[in-house]
Amino acid sequence: MHRTALLLALCAGAFAQQKAKSALDKPTLEAYLRHQFMLTANLKVLIDDPKPSDLPGMLSVDVVVTDGGSSRQQVQFYISKDGSKIVQGKVFDVRESPFAGDLKLLKTEGQPAAGPAGAKVTLVVFSDFQCQYCREEAKTLRQNLQKSYANDVRLVFKDLPLEQIHPWAKPAAVAGRCIFRQNQAAFWDYHDWIFEQQSNITSENLKSKVLEFASGKPLDTLQLTQCIDAKSTEKEVDRNTAESRVLQISSTPTLFVNGRRLVGNVTWEQLRGVIDYEIDYARRNPVKEEPCCEVKLAIPVQK
Repeated sequence: MHRTALLLALCAGAFAQQKAKSALDKPTLEAYLRHQFMLTANLKVLIDDPKPSDLPGMLSVDVVVTDGGSSRQQVQFYISKDGSKIVQGKVFDVRESPFAGDLKLLKTEGQPAAGPAGAKVTLVVFSDFQCQYCREEAKTLRQNLQKSYANDVRLVFKDLPLEQIHPWAKPAAVAGRCIFRQNQAAFWDYHDWIFEQQSNITSENLKSKVLEFASGKPLDTLQLTQCIDAKSTEKEVDRNTAESRVLQISSTPTLFVNGRRLVGNVTWEQLRGVIDYEIDYARRNPVKEEPCCEVKLAIPVQK
């Protein structure tokens, strides 16, 4: 009897220990995710505190996996309130646009923009001036949007310099913002010029080349020099970077077409198909919705 009671007690203890496992315990969740996704020891797993979610009976937990450098991926999980169940994925509300979540996070007021403010389609691009893929996407956008959709598409540019791998990307973004402050139209000349000159620019010659560019434009070069030296627009660039994290953007270029996310290089044929669909959708569904990315001015793939 004594031995039987002891065995029962041990079994009960083991059962209680197993039952006590909860995904709301961060070490437990990390161990589970490492096993599930075969995350190696060099990868860091950062787990946020649980937050209320729109999914009944579930809590929302953001998990970031990073190598400590340029690679970073954020995933949202839903955990049952008793900690026993995990759901990975997005929750959609059929009463809203399927892209409502991103649309609410996109802040485009005060950003460089080209095209009519009342356009049926707003295309927001997060880009990096030192990124080769961004250069190719910029060519696609600039060569085709105005020609094909002069009245229907508005292009909005957002800086996302990947500092870990592109040493002059952020100073170039700061300089671009300085130009934008002086002359909004000149920003697009700068945008096209710096992508074209990408292979000729270094961290050491960036400033001199920017000033050389500005000398032939309607810009005050003294004011521009002061703005660059003081990094007067750095906070504007940082706000875009912070916004990209909230949007869980992990690579450039990343585009949003009326909130629809497109990641990486998108060919003109692919992009035109998405734009045409959105224009047709707007015509067939004239019910007024919250506008995408209103501007008040004078598609997890990694590379």
